[in-house]
Amino acid sequence: MSKSFGSVHAVSDVSFTVQPGVVTGFLGPNGAGKTTSLRMLLGLVRPTSGAATFGGVAYRDLPHPLATVGTALEASSFAPGRTARNHLAVYAAAAGIPRSRVGDVLALTGIADAADRRVGGFSLGMRQRLGLAFALMGDPEVLVLDEPINGLDPEGIRWIRGLLQSLAAEGRTVLVSSHLLSEVQQTVDQVVILSRGRVVHVGSLDDLGSAPRVVVDAPDRAGLRAALEAAGLGVADAEGGLSVAAAAAEVGAVALRAGVALSLLHAERAGLEDVFLQLVGSDEGVAA
Repeated sequence: MSKSFGSVHAVSDVSFTVQPGVVTGFLGPNGAGKTTSLRMLLGLVRPTSGAATFGGVAYRDLPHPLATVGTALEASSFAPGRTARNHLAVYAAAAGIPRSRVGDVLALTGIADAADRRVGGFSLGMRQRLGLAFALMGDPEVLVLDEPINGLDPEGIRWIRGLLQSLAAEGRTVLVSSHLLSEVQQTVDQVVILSRGRVVHVGSLDDLGSAPRVVVDAPDRAGLRAALEAAGLGVADAEGGLSVAAAAAEVGAVALRAGVALSLLHAERAGLEDVFLQLVGSDEGVAA
């Protein structure tokens, strides 16, 4: 699916599948297009082209959306004058969910003691927990969570990691967005990495850590970069050249076809976080 806002291409040809039974991280810097992608998935933004579905069904066509998909996109989208209990009770009544479920999800997310406090006095971490409580209201098969760890203290981060992994172990589909790999590295099983509105990696963390990379350079560095990017390869600046997410043979073949003579080509060793940062590069100025 793709989405443009005027001349700005926020998301271009994003395509991936999220499997049940695992926690999938949807990663990329701020501005990479993650939120736009999630909003298209949930029918809040109309794609310029393409479509997003849950088991082949668009969100707007789901017969029981809250029982199918639990969502938490905005930690601040609560009426500040309502209590946490009242906020959830309103949604339960609207969706035909038993009111008893309100107490269940408040307890599950650790905010039962604050159930009758006004949301306007909640910290960001407590708002995150309330958002997750809302997402769990319908006991959904799928969870779509936007930056759920943001604002949580270390204890809260440990708690949400365990909760998400236990939900996935029950066979649910869990998609969690973040702009930091380090934030979700111990939580996710699979990753989809977005950079400049395009998917640059899909696979397990082990795949990410073992992905081949090379440092390459040429007297015509600009021409080399253009050829590599035209071939769909992830390119980032590196000391003494360009860092490319590909095997040396593939990079050499691209340069040969483009008629660019190389002055440097060698394999690069990098840690998991280094690989992530090299894949995403800089996304400044790209709409989310």
